[in-house]
Amino acid sequence: MLAWYHAAGMDPADVERLIEANVEGAEATVRWARGEHDDDHLTAVVVSPAFEGASLVDQHKLVYDALGEHMTRDVHALELKTFTPEQAPD
Repeated sequence: MLAWYHAAGMDPADVERLIEANVEGAEATVRWARGEHDDDHLTAVVVSPAFEGASLVDQHKLVYDALGEHMTRDVHALELKTFTPEQAPD
């Protein structure tokens, strides 16, 4: 079961779990974009071999698809950075 914060937003750990469960080989780091008081603006860094050869738009679509309807219901904004394992920052 997902942990919910307030009426609107999702806990970043739950967003991480959804991404990692639905994007092949993904490692996700999700944080509040503006602090816990703003519970529906998140920032995420996702590293996955599934991004190999995919355009940036397609990489982001994979992540949005992994979140499904949560993206429109529970997450108002997601600042997203995607990388292949070779591109991942240290």
